[in-house]
Amino acid sequence: MAMEEPENAGIPEWVVTFGDMMSLLLTFFIMLFSMSEIRQEEKYQAMLEALRRTFGHDMSIVATVPGPSRPMNSHLEKMASLGRAMRANTMKGGDKVKAPVGDEPRVRTIRKGEDPTVGGIVFFPEGSSELSDKAKRALQVTASQIGGKLQKIEIRGHTSNRPLPKDSPYRNHWDLAYARCVHVMDFLVNHLGINPRRIRLSVAAENEPVHIGADPLLRRENPRVEVLMLNELTRDLEGTPEERARKYQGTRGP
Repeated sequence: MAMEEPENAGIPEWVVTFGDMMSLLLTFFIMLFSMSEIRQEEKYQAMLEALRRTFGHDMSIVATVPGPSRPMNSHLEKMASLGRAMRANTMKGGDKVKAPVGDEPRVRTIRKGEDPTVGGIVFFPEGSSELSDKAKRALQVTASQIGGKLQKIEIRGHTSNRPLPKDSPYRNHWDLAYARCVHVMDFLVNHLGINPRRIRLSVAAENEPVHIGADPLLRRENPRVEVLMLNELTRDLEGTPEERARKYQGTRGP
């Protein structure tokens, strides 16, 4: 006598769920394999941007206003940075830094602490305040990141501790550092369109060297100007809170 088959004979329900999971895993690994070698740069960047917008997060004021800067605390941002840095040909001068944008460090974290500051650095020859072509290109890159925002920008001038020559047009290191700040400010405002109301000049002269060792190559980084975008909104430093409320919110006083 033949055995009767059960009324609900067929594939168990858990198999369907298992099959869906395996299909998703297969798709995920195919995506990873396709990203292992970047052949179409534009599509790759578009995909990363879509992932960042969906999953990225922001805890810094840096990215709360218009501009191309992205929150740098997102895991996806770090993944994109690592991918770009790995593409750089370090044997032919490529940058080893895991840059936030591109193969070169377009935005730097100048100071670390509770109040993050981003911006850039330009270097000067000893005793000079003139901007080189390389320094101007660096300022153009920095301006593309900090332009169009509302935060205050601090331009801080530095020098080395090497004595100035007797024929120097500057009385001391403070004058030299200030002249460097003025030239950087002039280029940012008159050539790159940065709002001068955002700018604050400060001078440290030779008192904040990056390197204090004897290596002459490293000490070349001491004569510099730092361009820092601060976590301070420009309009918050103008007038009293009541005056700002009337000006920016359209309220009238008594």
